[in-house]
Amino acid sequence: MSDVTDRFGLPFILPGQAQKELFHNEALARIDVALHPAIEGVAAVPPAELSLGQCWIVAAGASEDWAGKGEMLASWSEGGWRFVAPQPGMLVWNKPASVWTYWSGTAWSGGELPAAGIRIGGVQVVGERQPHVPSPSGGTVIDVEARTAIASITAALMSHGLLE
Repeated sequence: MSDVTDRFGLPFILPGQAQKELFHNEALARIDVALHPAIEGVAAVPPAELSLGQCWIVAAGASEDWAGKGEMLASWSEGGWRFVAPQPGMLVWNKPASVWTYWSGTAWSGGELPAAGIRIGGVQVVGERQPHVPSPSGGTVIDVEARTAIASITAALMSHGLLE
């Protein structure tokens, strides 16, 4: 058996282990970072002004105390920096940008979330993208008002990203 958990590397308390409270407290400190994290932003250098519990995504190529910790979550604690490696699907709240950011397994993606659909009140309002809707044109009977209304609806749906 390993002495750490598989996903977040939290230390186990092993039989006969001395100072069990140190390992338990370390696990709790890392859980505090990984459980519903909210970040102050993305940075390559540790900030000078810190408050306990603040968290950042460490940018690739980071330096100083964060060297070699790129893409990890870094949280400031009484014991110094705590680092947690993200797991695929992990969500963090980016406080300054007011958007969710998720870890795809290879990179952080801010403001965009993958989804199969969006439901409101149990009703699917957005689903898988459907084929292109052609603009109204041609035909033997010209109804200018209807074509203008359809074109406006199509343009509005395209501006919202619901149509291509």
